[in-house]
Amino acid sequence: MFGAVVVGIGIAGSVRVRDLLSPPQSSPSESLKLQGFVSRRDLGEFNGVKQLSLEEALQSNKVDAAFICTDNKNHEQSIRRFLEAGKHVLVEYPMALSAEAAHELWQLAEQKGKVLHVEHIELLTEEFKQLKREVEGKELVEGVLHFTGGPVDEQKFGFPSFSGIARITWLVDLFGSLSVKSAEKEENEEEKYSKLTAHFTTADNRPLTWIEERAPGLKRDKKVKFTFKSGILDTLSPAPRASVGPFMQDQNLFAQKLLGQVSQEELAVEKTRILHCIDLAEKIKQYCQH
Repeated sequence: MFGAVVVGIGIAGSVRVRDLLSPPQSSPSESLKLQGFVSRRDLGEFNGVKQLSLEEALQSNKVDAAFICTDNKNHEQSIRRFLEAGKHVLVEYPMALSAEAAHELWQLAEQKGKVLHVEHIELLTEEFKQLKREVEGKELVEGVLHFTGGPVDEQKFGFPSFSGIARITWLVDLFGSLSVKSAEKEENEEEKYSKLTAHFTTADNRPLTWIEERAPGLKRDKKVKFTFKSGILDTLSPAPRASVGPFMQDQNLFAQKLLGQVSQEELAVEKTRILHCIDLAEKIKQYCQH
């Protein structure tokens, strides 16, 4: 059994507590035992789980792993502290708000011999799995991924290429390694409007564009237009609901890593993808700021 603590009791942290308390029978998650949670708020207990101070969680020999569910700006420091205390870490994306910090943290995890798992539930949704099946084997000519949503606080969540790294991850998982060719950001602070446009090329020099557009009242939505030699894909097909939700699928994967059930090859591929996406986010930010 691995003792776990959840750090941060927002929407994601609440889901993590729920899933840790009710693992599916005979799933890898049965090897995780929730020992408590850490929160800036004084809650005493949550869903029958006791609150711990950060120091108690770091020092407790009953805590083997931490689930980091705080604001993006706090991820780096939280990961570092738990790794240095000899704990495994699951963290919400993005793992850090700079490529340099992400590479450093990965190195620290390897030095400590601990699992550093970055959740990417956007790859575990039925919507994405369906899209991947539709894209598979097709030869890309050009593509656009356009995300819309409400405004986010950059102070808490980072530059849009980091807070929106899920969209980069979609494109990399669908089309492989990418290069940033250019990027620009429009914004109107008074109206809380922002629009990030990043232009990529694939390894075989096919153009891909990512647009991240945010404003009050903008519906959370994703639109795609992928042109292939065989035709155009411009709708995201509705997908049936999975019997196991993406957070639980992610938790099972983390538990499998702790149990040594994930191959070194799979771990290496995942690490390469995560750090490549963070490097792309950094390059986009640099293009926009210069």
